[in-house]
Amino acid sequence: QVQLVESGGGLVQAGGSLRLSCAASGSTGSIFSISRMGWYRQAPGKQRELVAFISSGGSTDYADSVKGRFTISRDNAKNTVYLQMNSLKPEDTAVYYCNARPYGLVRQTDYWGQGTQVTVSS
Repeated sequence: QVQLVESGGGLVQAGGSLRLSCAASGSTGSIFSISRMGWYRQAPGKQRELVAFISSGGSTDYADSVKGRFTISRDNAKNTVYLQMNSLKPEDTAVYYCNARPYGLVRQTDYWGQGTQVTVSS
């Protein structure tokens, strides 16, 4: 019922680009348009960190480490959120997770995708 499916990860050289996609379906798809969507990443042995998020209205914010290089966007008609990653660095290597955070819940709830590996070689 609740599904967030990431795609687009892979191996890329430093300076290259990659575009991640996250398609929401089932009950997650039904609440996509009223959710803040985000991308998080986690490197081995490190804490999961917020990379970027986009509100239901299209407002965006980014971690300082990716500002100017990454762009988050969403297509509500397709229930899909994207992360365009340019000028990739080895430090960007991590598993990237799609996140949905619905508005209006009594208790904040996060839904997660399974993750997609991004590896940037030096």
